[in-house]
Amino acid sequence: MTTPYPFSAVVGLDDLRLALLLTAVSPAVGGVLVRGEKGTAKSTVVRALAGLLPGIATVRGCRFACDPDAPDPGCPDGPHPIGGPADARPARLVELPVGATEDRVVGTLDLQRALSDGVKAYEPGLLAAAHRGVLYVDEVNLLPDHLVDLLLDAAAMGRAHVERDGVSVKHAARFLLVGTMNPEEGEPRPQLVDRFGLVVTVAAPRDAAQRAEVVRRRLAYEAGPDGFAARFAEAEREYAVRIAAARAQLPRVRLPDAELDRIARVCLAYGVDGMRADIVVARCAVALAAWHGRDRVTADDVRDAARLALPHRRRTDPLDPPGTDEEKLEQALAEAEQEAQREAEQQAAESSSGSDSGAADEGDDPDGDGPPGGGGGGGPAGPRDGGPSGGDAARSRNDGAGPRSGPDTMPDVSGSSGDGSGQAGDDAGQQEQAGQQERAGRQEQAGQGDRAGVAASAGPAYRTRTLRISARGEGGHAGRRSPAYARRGRVVGSRAPIGKLAGAPHLPATLRAALDRAGAEAASRTADISEISGMRVRVAPRDLRESVHVGREANLVLFVVDASGSMAARKRMTLVKTAVLSLLRDAYQRRDRIGMITFRGADAEVVLPPTSSHEVGVMRLAALRTGGRTPIAAGLRAAAATIATERRRDPRRRPLLVLVTDGRATSGPDPLRLAPVLNGVATVVVDCESGPIRLGLAGRLATALKAELMPLERLQAAVVPGSAAAPAPADRAYRQAA
Repeated sequence: MTTPYPFSAVVGLDDLRLALLLTAVSPAVGGVLVRGEKGTAKSTVVRALAGLLPGIATVRGCRFACDPDAPDPGCPDGPHPIGGPADARPARLVELPVGATEDRVVGTLDLQRALSDGVKAYEPGLLAAAHRGVLYVDEVNLLPDHLVDLLLDAAAMGRAHVERDGVSVKHAARFLLVGTMNPEEGEPRPQLVDRFGLVVTVAAPRDAAQRAEVVRRRLAYEAGPDGFAARFAEAEREYAVRIAAARAQLPRVRLPDAELDRIARVCLAYGVDGMRADIVVARCAVALAAWHGRDRVTADDVRDAARLALPHRRRTDPLDPPGTDEEKLEQALAEAEQEAQREAEQQAAESSSGSDSGAADEGDDPDGDGPPGGGGGGGPAGPRDGGPSGGDAARSRNDGAGPRSGPDTMPDVSGSSGDGSGQAGDDAGQQEQAGQQERAGRQEQAGQGDRAGVAASAGPAYRTRTLRISARGEGGHAGRRSPAYARRGRVVGSRAPIGKLAGAPHLPATLRAALDRAGAEAASRTADISEISGMRVRVAPRDLRESVHVGREANLVLFVVDASGSMAARKRMTLVKTAVLSLLRDAYQRRDRIGMITFRGADAEVVLPPTSSHEVGVMRLAALRTGGRTPIAAGLRAAAATIATERRRDPRRRPLLVLVTDGRATSGPDPLRLAPVLNGVATVVVDCESGPIRLGLAGRLATALKAELMPLERLQAAVVPGSAAAPAPADRAYRQAA
């Protein structure tokens, strides 16, 4: 086994290393999600963490790693006596591959023992192996939905529930969840991101000396892993000792009320969803204090904890641009600091006004963490709580990692500047900007969209009708759009497994196969019907049948958008962008890959190659330029080439083409003649033609493409409260299946 790369040998990545160490000190923080471009040592650092974790004691012979001092009363291998025989071993790092099956993750029935010995035996999965260790998921954003559901359940309950194949098992599954991902490949589900306590964004060093040191150490490691690890053995031992000491210090760390108030103010100012953010920041701040050997949380601990725990909790729309919003976070920290100072000043004024009546003697708190304002006028962030106050708070913001902005660098959001000249300048600038926008709008309406390059912005997205491919697919990719044969879903039949059993066994079909085989064998030996009817039947492995399920799959949704001058009218383009934005959100919720092609002038452009990053699609849609002639044929040709390329790359993912146009082709060949190039592709034509007089050109194009025609105004799903939704036209069977 190759010696892992030492944790202490990693160059830079301070935030990532700190986040991993904090979760090792306090697993209650909730794990770490690492976002970053490829080649930034994400996996290397995570795998190196396992060597620093303290070893654990397990009940001898227990497959579920029960603690001998506190065994799980519901352990499938139990019950275990307290203090019984134990084995010591290192904490495990269990890797969950993206292509793992459900039975490998949660465990399943041991079919070989069930068929050969006639016993119902349970075979544990990866969740059992990761108990009291680390569960590492590389490319967590590509994890299938059903595996995400399993992780969410285990992370929330601390237990794994197995209900399948006639097996009903529950066992403890408390682990440190660490995931890595490349944002270019799309975002994971918001529910999964919220389960990670801390999120860190990493990038390659921008300093030449650091990059050279990274290469130097990597080459030295590859030349001799054991010798390279020996160079950092002492630093590794120091990390391990410090983690153990911090774990011992953790129960003694106190969180003063003043810092708890600061956490609440920061979370309110930052606009987080729910209460999990407050709890995670508090736990992280306590872990930080323990890591630094202190027995009290300080304002610096709260600031650093907020920087790691809050940025990913502000997204309220799944298509909002992801990533760390440092400026907003620093503003929230500054607002919380200013509010704390105002309260401290107010309490100090009230205390001084009541000093004649003896109020100064009240509120003495020898521990220093009593009610805010008590004793010495320290206030919520007073010196007795270990937090900065006044000018010290402003200076402390510039001591930590990352950009800091104190009161002296914060912009003047009030708009006043003494003589009022700043406000006047802002008004003049706003008037000039409004005039420019008005002139640009007039140019666009006058048919000058090519020169102006201005397009309307999208309105609020709405819930769209569900566009599906009616023919059943092979279930190459789990999702929520089109019907397909899958590993989960409604049982529609049975079949003999090809090789090892891939799905759940179909017991009635298995019994029928065993009866048919036994009857055929007996009939070949004797013609006595009574002997055949009274014989005993044994199920052989070749009788096994697996269930055939029909579920939903994800598709490639390719948007081909008309951006010509005929679409450039501001009102129409607003409607088109809103419709496409709504379809993008629907594709995100149904786990589809998306692509986008626009055509205008004399050619078509692939503005977004097929990807799982729906946020990029929103940005490309916002930057969409309009104007010029309408080369519909070029758009169809580009769509056919894109689909052909994707079919070679991923033949099991079926495409769904969404063509958004009014059908007026004013450039290039007749698009009706190019319809055969898209033969076999499920297509929906969204008709954008408006006005009292309509030519019906989009309808002719839909007929040639054998596509479903849907007027733009009918794309929005209309649901009457208290009744079922009306069937959508696109839900009817397409005349041509993909």
